[in-house]
Amino acid sequence: MSGWETDSVSEVAQNCCVAIRLDAQSEACVQFSQIYPVVCVPSSFFIGENGVPLEVIAGSVTEDELQRRILRVTQVSTHTDADPGDRRISGTELTEGQSLCVPPEEHRESGHVTPAEEERQPDQALDDKVQRLTKKLEERREQKKKAEEENELKKEVERRKTGKEMLDFKRQQEEEKTKRLLEERNREKAEERAARERVKQQIALDRADRAARYAQSQQDAEAARLAALQARDAKRDAAQRERSAVARIQFRLPDGSSFTNQFPSETRLLEARQFAAQEVGNRYGQFSLATMFPRREFTAEDLEKSLLELDLAPSASIVLLPSSRPSNTVVHSSAGGGVWAMLGSLLYPLLAVWRFISGFLFSSPPPPAAAQNQPTTNTYGSSAAAEPQRDAVRKRVHEKRPEDFKKEGKIYRLRTQEDNEDDNNTWNGNSTQQM
Repeated sequence: MSGWETDSVSEVAQNCCVAIRLDAQSEACVQFSQIYPVVCVPSSFFIGENGVPLEVIAGSVTEDELQRRILRVTQVSTHTDADPGDRRISGTELTEGQSLCVPPEEHRESGHVTPAEEERQPDQALDDKVQRLTKKLEERREQKKKAEEENELKKEVERRKTGKEMLDFKRQQEEEKTKRLLEERNREKAEERAARERVKQQIALDRADRAARYAQSQQDAEAARLAALQARDAKRDAAQRERSAVARIQFRLPDGSSFTNQFPSETRLLEARQFAAQEVGNRYGQFSLATMFPRREFTAEDLEKSLLELDLAPSASIVLLPSSRPSNTVVHSSAGGGVWAMLGSLLYPLLAVWRFISGFLFSSPPPPAAAQNQPTTNTYGSSAAAEPQRDAVRKRVHEKRPEDFKKEGKIYRLRTQEDNEDDNNTWNGNSTQQM
C-alpha cells in the first residue's frame, strides 16, 4: 500500500478524506473488523460520514488506479450529500505494519482551508476523528448488542412458540389417537354386543325350536300313549266282556268242601241257588247265599238280579249259610255225635286215599253230546279229581328221576363220580386246598 505515501495521492486525498492506517494485529483493527468485515490484508475502505462504506479496495493497486478510485468516491459522495461543505470521507488502510499515519484534513465551516491552518491544527482534527470513530464504534457495539439481545429474545420467543406448537401438536395427536382408540373400542364393543345379541337370538330360536319339537314329541307320545291306552282298554274291555260272558261260581259248603260250576253271566242268582240246592239236597235245609270278600249276604231281591249285575262275573266264591237243620238230624247228632266224629277222624285218611286212587284210575272224560245237552253239569268231581291227578303225576316223575341227580333244596344238579368231600374243602368261603 505504498501508493498512499506518494505526493500525487496525498494531494488528491488531502481535500476529500482523512486517511487512517491500522495494523492488522492491533486491537483497533479487531474492533474495526467487528463493524466492517475485513476480507483480505491489505485493504482500503472509503467510508462516508453516515458510516456506510462507499468503496472497498482489496489488495494492492497502482498509483493511477488509486487516484481514479479516490476521484470516483469523491464524485459519488458529492452526488449523495446535499451540502458539499459538510462532506467528509474517511479512508482507512489496513496494513501489516505497526505505524499509524493520518494525513491532515481541512475542516472549516466556510469550506476553505489554507495549508498554514492545516499544519497548525493536525492533532486536534485527529483527536476529533478518533473520538468520533470511537463513539461510532461504541454506538455500533451497543446497537449490535441490542440487536443480539433482540435476536436472542426473538429466538427465545420463537423457541417457546415452537415448543408450544409442538406441545399442541403432540397433544392434538394424543387426543386424536385417544379418540381413535375410543372409537375403535366402542366399535368393537358394539360388534361384540351385536354378536352376543345374535347368539342370544340364535339360542332363543334353538330353544324355541327344541321346545316346539319336544312339545310335538310329547304330543305325539301322549297321543300314542292315549291310543295305546285306548287300545288296551278296548282289548281289556273286550276280554272283560268275553270273560264276563261266563261266570265261574265256586260254592263253599259249611263242612269245608266246595264245588264249582259255570253259568252264563246273564243267569239270575236264583238259578244258581237252585243248582246249589240240587247239589246239596236236603243236608242243610234252608240256606242263604253270601260272599266273604266283601262280606255280603244276598237277599230275596238279589235273587232276581243277574250274576253280572251282582259283580259275580267272571268268577266268584259263594258261601252257603244254612238257616236251620231238620229235627231228626239234630237228635241223631246229639245221641251219637261223639262216636261218628271219632269214626270220621279214623276213616278220613283211608277215604282220602281211596278217593285219590279211584279218581286217578277210573276217571274218564264225559261224552260230548252229554256236555252239549247239559251245559250246567256239575264240575265238582272233575275239580276234585284234578288235584289228586296232579299229585300222582308229580309222584311218578319223582319216582322215575334217576339217581344221577343230586338234590340240594329245590335245586337238582347232575351227580358225577368224582364228587367227594375232598373237593369241597372250604372254610369261611375260601378254599383250603393248595395247588
